[in-house]
Amino acid sequence: MTCRACPGTESARVLDLGRVPAADFFPLASTPVSPGESAHPLAMDLCTRCGLAQLADDDTHADEPRGVEPQALKDQAVDAIRTVGEAGGLIGDTVIEFGSPHGGSWLPLLVDRGFRRSARGARASVVLDCFGIMHEPDQRAAFRCRAASTDDDGVLLIQFHSLRTIIEHEQWNALRHGHFAYYSLTVLRRLLADVGMAVTAAWEFDLYGGTVLVAARHGRGADTDATVQRILDAEAALGVDRPHAVSRLQHAADRHSDWLRLLLESMAYHDRRVFGYGAASRAVALFSRAGIDSRLVSAVADASSSKQGRRMPGTDVPIISPRQLLAADPDWVLLTLPDLLPELQRQFPGLGGRWVVNWSGGDKPRTREPRAQQTGRAGGLTKRASMAARGK
Repeated sequence: MTCRACPGTESARVLDLGRVPAADFFPLASTPVSPGESAHPLAMDLCTRCGLAQLADDDTHADEPRGVEPQALKDQAVDAIRTVGEAGGLIGDTVIEFGSPHGGSWLPLLVDRGFRRSARGARASVVLDCFGIMHEPDQRAAFRCRAASTDDDGVLLIQFHSLRTIIEHEQWNALRHGHFAYYSLTVLRRLLADVGMAVTAAWEFDLYGGTVLVAARHGRGADTDATVQRILDAEAALGVDRPHAVSRLQHAADRHSDWLRLLLESMAYHDRRVFGYGAASRAVALFSRAGIDSRLVSAVADASSSKQGRRMPGTDVPIISPRQLLAADPDWVLLTLPDLLPELQRQFPGLGGRWVVNWSGGDKPRTREPRAQQTGRAGGLTKRASMAARGK
């Protein structure tokens, strides 16, 4: 396979999840589960020439119902634009955005600051890309396009979920169909240099456990930003562009799936009613590999009305509304997206003490005793599963 970003033809397989459902196809709940739903290969390769971690192949077709943008993403967007503005990085008065198919936009934040949207085909002084470029199968063409859209004295802002975070926190289920590239700052600098741009600044945010926003300008000047150097040093120590480091995700994937299956089986054995929250694309491979069905997770709630009435692909687990979740009065709620926890705790105080935050290796699960245990209504979990639930 030729690299998506460079002419390299040699790569190493660093994560192989086998055949799983397409991450962006949620069948109607009324349709029977077909074996063909779980027939799509999902693997990550690392180019040995440029170091880009990338989706090996994708035989799926984008068909994802539009989700609801979490408040955490909205808050981070405001924080990011404010941070860049205070650093003097918002130059000129025109803006272009390369958006993400998952929704959400930073454009209104720039318009509020007096920026004008450039006409189609024109260039801009500020070019935005928040989680957009990873969806491009041809990475070389995508970087050329963004560089060409940036004024000679303009700035390109690219935000990405850091590969360093994915490795350190063992977030193996960040790998999904439709996400063609997984960036480290080390590799991103190389890809930008290939199109005549240099990284001039970087900022880190807590979103997804570790998200990086970089500013790049035309030219090949040396990096002078202290944050840039600190990130590069940390990535070098980890080896983010080397197969031995990235392949740690394989062990994490196997261990995580086993952990979740054990926990849910124990809960079912003790008649605990478990629901989920967040019919997210990153939960698809996890549900498939853990063999989750409606016996283990009764339903998954999601705020997106376009997902309600459907089911998790490859399973018979239906997707319901948050109102239906509250009416069901579950013992536990498995949260598939940890970043949603503060928002959901505010929205649904009645579910306090019932959240199980999905664990992926380095991220310890955060749980409290479920209401059933607090009232003495149900017996305890097995010792092993109880320890797993608490990250011990």
